[in-house]
Amino acid sequence: MIEIEDLVYSYWRGEENQDQPPAIDHLSLRVEKGEFLAVLGHNGSGKSTLAKCINGLFQPTSGRILVDGMDTREEETIWDIRSRAGLVFQNPDNQIVATTVEEDVAFGPENLGLAREVLRKRVDWALDVVKMGEFKRRAPYLLSGGQKQRVAIAGVLAMEPDYIILDEPTAMLDPNGRRDVMEAILKMNREENKTIILITHFMSEAIQADRVAVMDRGRLLLEGPPREVFLHVDTMKEIGLDVPAVTELTRDLIQAGLPLDPSILTREEFVDQLCHYLASDK
Repeated sequence: MIEIEDLVYSYWRGEENQDQPPAIDHLSLRVEKGEFLAVLGHNGSGKSTLAKCINGLFQPTSGRILVDGMDTREEETIWDIRSRAGLVFQNPDNQIVATTVEEDVAFGPENLGLAREVLRKRVDWALDVVKMGEFKRRAPYLLSGGQKQRVAIAGVLAMEPDYIILDEPTAMLDPNGRRDVMEAILKMNREENKTIILITHFMSEAIQADRVAVMDRGRLLLEGPPREVFLHVDTMKEIGLDVPAVTELTRDLIQAGLPLDPSILTREEFVDQLCHYLASDK
């Protein structure tokens, strides 16, 4: 479990910057093992800062974060925390360091001092999870953006972390690349039972999560299952975020008098309900 307790993180230190608002402002949140949590928020809301705090790259200004009971503020446990909570950055080029795909995926677990046989099994397994096994001999610079991101995810996965934090991993990708990466993320969560914390601004990704947390100005504004969070259409728009297009359309039709379920999230649900309404209205 990840426990975030009254977390404050400020980039501004010293008395001369006392009037600057913190990037994370008294935020509390829990993430259970095996859960898929999506984190939403406009630029500057504190999402990336939160990810780096969970991984231990940033130390809290106040409050604390516990990863399986280990405090990120304590130096003696920081290596264990980073081994359990892997972080994937937005730009895969910032994480790829080797000349072939398999060498890059092996880099992290190799630094854990694993035996060669164990290392080989982990690399092959991680590449299989993200569907990149056939590219293991290829140079990373020959890959597409989506393929590079899957390699970066595999590099973290090969270290066998319990928690995988992904900071807008699909932001720089085209629709096909986003689809490939999301397939890998869902497979890790549903088949490998990895805890996923996905920072994203794509509503189509957020609706696939177990739970959604919405941040605004460093605070937790909304939190709950996607069907509950996206009922707050006006609140989301007030802070510069969208909701799934079909959810907004459903809201407009309800206001026009159609008896639809306001928690619709997908096109398929919308079509089913609309067809049912039209059939019953004859």
